[in-house]
Amino acid sequence: MVKRKVSNPLALAVLAVLSESSMHPYEMAQKLKGRGKEQSIRINYGSLYTVVDALVRASFIEPVETFREGRRPERTVYALTPAGEVELREWLSEILRTSTKEYPEFEAGLSLMPVLPPETVAPLLRQRIESLDIRLAEVRAFMDQMRSNGLRRLFLIEAEYEEMMLRAELAWVKCLAEELEEGTLEDLEIWYRWHQGDESSRSFAIRGKERHVS
Repeated sequence: MVKRKVSNPLALAVLAVLSESSMHPYEMAQKLKGRGKEQSIRINYGSLYTVVDALVRASFIEPVETFREGRRPERTVYALTPAGEVELREWLSEILRTSTKEYPEFEAGLSLMPVLPPETVAPLLRQRIESLDIRLAEVRAFMDQMRSNGLRRLFLIEAEYEEMMLRAELAWVKCLAEELEEGTLEDLEIWYRWHQGDESSRSFAIRGKERHVS
């Protein structure tokens, strides 16, 4: 992928919202949160102002007006520049068309899972299943609320994607937990022996990792 001058996903959201009209950072945050975008993009005022400054330095946005309301601090209104519009379209197009390797924390945990004994892992997976159920219910409730507020499917598509990914993960983790509990997981016996101090099983596990990496 192309190395971006500003790569924070929040920067992409700022460029997108400024493609509609000029506005100050507080208004950007309110508009994004009003559309539920904090579900997929981390939005806080500290990082927002940092991103805005970075976009100005990159010449993707520019200040066009400063005003004050009563005793409140001055607010600066920003607008998208022609370079910013090009960056928005190219960056978003690249994200949508390109499949890249991501490194989610859960995948990292799975890759190191044998460090823990099997009898410890199974209950942990059951706890993850509970948290996945809760998150799935939250996403569905969020979608229902946004729909009741009149938001169309097109503007909820990222929540729909999250729901499908959660459902897939939930089904897979349930299967893995059941294999551990029922004793049907391949190499489970070696995994047990490893934690009982069997050096041959430890060597087998290390060789398995080395073959996978090579």
